[in-house]
Amino acid sequence: MSDINLKSGSITFKNALYLESGRILEPFEIVYETYGKQNDDKDNTIVVCHALSGSHHAAGESKDNAKPGWWNNLIGSKKPIDTDRYFVICSNVIGSCFGSTGPTSPMYPRLELYRMRFPVVTVKDMVKAQRLLLDKLGISSVHAVIGGSMGGMQALHYAIDFPNFAKHIIAMATTYATSPWAISFNKVAVQSIVSDPSFMGGNYDVEAVREGGLSGASIGRMAGHISFLSPESMNKKFGRDYLATDGLFDLFGRFQVERYLDYNGGNFPKWFDPLAFLYIVKAINIYDLARGYDSLERALERVRSRIHLFGFKRDLLFLPEEMELIDQTMKKIGRGELSRFYMIDSDYGHDSFLVEIDKFSDKIADILER
Repeated sequence: MSDINLKSGSITFKNALYLESGRILEPFEIVYETYGKQNDDKDNTIVVCHALSGSHHAAGESKDNAKPGWWNNLIGSKKPIDTDRYFVICSNVIGSCFGSTGPTSPMYPRLELYRMRFPVVTVKDMVKAQRLLLDKLGISSVHAVIGGSMGGMQALHYAIDFPNFAKHIIAMATTYATSPWAISFNKVAVQSIVSDPSFMGGNYDVEAVREGGLSGASIGRMAGHISFLSPESMNKKFGRDYLATDGLFDLFGRFQVERYLDYNGGNFPKWFDPLAFLYIVKAINIYDLARGYDSLERALERVRSRIHLFGFKRDLLFLPEEMELIDQTMKKIGRGELSRFYMIDSDYGHDSFLVEIDKFSDKIADILER
């Protein structure tokens, strides 16, 4: 859309990216979108980080993607992240399937796809690759980094790994280390995919899956959608309404909530590659902000940015208490002046950071004004 000055780009890096695992990625490509304009002082940049199934298309519409971006209500002209004032950039993480190098990318110098030969990447690796992109674009520091869920994990890694890079770190609906509860939901999704005979050990026909789906990935996504909501939001959204076209005593007759899961689960593998899902879920599962340090306290001692931690009251995937613990730890180590925790009163669940923008948008705008 012209009012946000949306531009798309991609950069291929020929130098090796050294990963936490000890493996390398060479070469690798990152795709991105920008919104707004960089000012003369180059101090109005905001980095937006996406969640598991998100992409670099965070706002607006383009000829390549007519669907509005996933945070379109937050980013734009006269919106909380005001593209009349800020230069916003969002890149697709490595390991994904929307243009940046991932498991369905060609493996140089051969033409066949990486598939399961792709190295395991971590959230730390994703941020490291993003910093190379930003450096290439001449961005050495930014006003803020913001993200929710896995995007919030990335934002926190910016605070730890690049402590002088951003004035503000805004992390929403995330955690300091993925809990066994969240890993368990992910296990159901992963097992559903790899147990599907059509997965073929990762050697499935990519185009065929895009057209016809993959039942294992559909079932796994259902588990994910349950974790994204809350009992209250499901009661409000669906209640016990039954499909008018299905008989109550038909064995496979469905409630509205079942149709919702069927629809979202069935479509998911048609637009999000199953292998990319496995790799990103792995990155989320092994995410631990304290890895490489003796403790969370030691990791947070590196923070120089102001960090703003948003927890959502009925988030059952990443509990708000996990966000609050980061704030408490910052106070414990004598850095409380740099940290603030916000509890957002919401019954929607984990996806509140995507759908209930009005409950925190004023706070985001106020933070960016500082």
